Amino acid sequence: MADASDDVGQLSPTQQQALQQYIQVTDQDVESAVPLLERSQWNVQVSTIGRPFFLSKTNPLAIGDLTPPQIAIAKFFDGEGPDLVAEAMAAQDIPRTTARHENLQQSLLASEGFASIPQRRNRTDPAPRIVPQQPVTHRSPWIIGLLLSPFGWGWRAASALFRTFWYLLSLLPASLRPRAVASRMSTGFKDTSGRRMLMPRDTAARFKRELDEEYGANQLPFFEGGMAQAHDLAKKELKFLLVVLLSPEHDETASFIRDTLLSPDVVDYVKDPANNIVLWGGNVLDSEAYQIASEYKCTKFPFSALVCLTPKEGSARMGVVKRLVGPMPAATYLSELQDSVEKYGADLAGVRAERAAQEVARSLRNEQDSAYERSLAIDKERTRQRKEAAAAAEAAEAQARRKAEATALLEKQRRQWRAWRAARILPEPPAGDKDVVRVAVKMPDEFPGAGRVIRRFPPEAPLEELYAFVECYDRLREAADQDDAVDCGPAVEAPKNYEHKYSFQMASTLPRVVYEPSRTATMGERIGRSGNLIVEQTTPEPEGGEDGDGGVED
Repeated sequence: MADASDDVGQLSPTQQQALQQYIQVTDQDVESAVPLLERSQWNVQVSTIGRPFFLSKTNPLAIGDLTPPQIAIAKFFDGEGPDLVAEAMAAQDIPRTTARHENLQQSLLASEGFASIPQRRNRTDPAPRIVPQQPVTHRSPWIIGLLLSPFGWGWRAASALFRTFWYLLSLLPASLRPRAVASRMSTGFKDTSGRRMLMPRDTAARFKRELDEEYGANQLPFFEGGMAQAHDLAKKELKFLLVVLLSPEHDETASFIRDTLLSPDVVDYVKDPANNIVLWGGNVLDSEAYQIASEYKCTKFPFSALVCLTPKEGSARMGVVKRLVGPMPAATYLSELQDSVEKYGADLAGVRAERAAQEVARSLRNEQDSAYERSLAIDKERTRQRKEAAAAAEAAEAQARRKAEATALLEKQRRQWRAWRAARILPEPPAGDKDVVRVAVKMPDEFPGAGRVIRRFPPEAPLEELYAFVECYDRLREAADQDDAVDCGPAVEAPKNYEHKYSFQMASTLPRVVYEPSRTATMGERIGRSGNLIVEQTTPEPEGGEDGDGGVED
């Protein structure tokens, strides 16, 4: 009890008043009341219309809204749970939400894009393809041009004289040379005066030439073309594009070029083919480099940007994977480049492997298509050859059939003609008739009845009669053997559309004279009273050919 009195005596008047209020309400002793009041920061009670007001998590009050003492009484009636004072102080620190107004479209877009917010924050800046805009020239009307042509000629003449005079001044010794000429000659890469706009390839060559003139020859493999061509090359061949923008007006450009860009380590790393780096540089005084600086959001020089294909953000998207702004040591510059190349090199290697696989698949597909086309062409050729062979065989068969039919018809007509002609052979004159032509004919072995045959003919008989006799000799002999010479076939008609051709000729031996089967020349005129003739076998001409040996002469 003495200890409790000592504790009460050490309390301040405000704390003692709070203790008295707490004891009056709760009827607690001092020993139990003091620790509870200390835990409640000496806040005693809270009441609304005669009943205690309870603090809880569902009904928090800000510390400014409570009138002391109140927390201790609430703890007594509700029991000590979580620290309501700490919760009230924490609730006081929560910022008040401001009113937000959004429409349905914004809510849908926010809900759809909520999952992709982290990815968007990690996306690289796009690296657009920069094509320099060509200057637009306006031609004045020809009348104005004609009127101003004298002034133009005068300006050209004055400019030529001034340039000549300026060149002569540049040849003077340095001590006598005017300051303007000396400063003009020493500017070189740092010349900030008006620059003529050239084609992208010529602009790149001018940048390389000015860099060599100002800082000496170097081995940096600058791309000899425009930014658009370098961009396309890096995108096509999956390489890194290192864009270097320099400003001659910047004070630290010279130190950056000498100490960083032309550092042997940086030069060796950039020109190493294994790193797959395409280097493009530009002077911001040129139109193309100025446009690139604007598009790439360049705010400080010297500026370097590493650009490459970002397959994770788009199959054909080029992004800025690294920005190197301002001067920096060569080691830092090289380290930043190496880290970025190593970081994104794996993605490019994957795309290269994918493209290689696609190329192999495309080549294999092309080879398969080519093989199929070749096989199809071979099959078509074989089919064509088979069709041609079948057509040729059919044509040959048809021709052979027609030839056989023609040969059979010819043989039939020949037999019919021989039967018809045998019936019309002139009868042999009597043996006692003196006015006859006696002919001894030696038949060849191929003829039926081969041997020597003697026959008398009337002198007025044509030579064709002798040929007909030899042609029909076998039939005449058969008829003579049967004693039916008169009835050997008088009813047989001559074949139509047939002209008989003899397959032999008749000739005398000494002297040799060939007697043609003529219907006009008589035997008496050509042979005379008698003659010895030989039948010589010849090759007959095809039916329908020109008249020749064996044909009947009129």
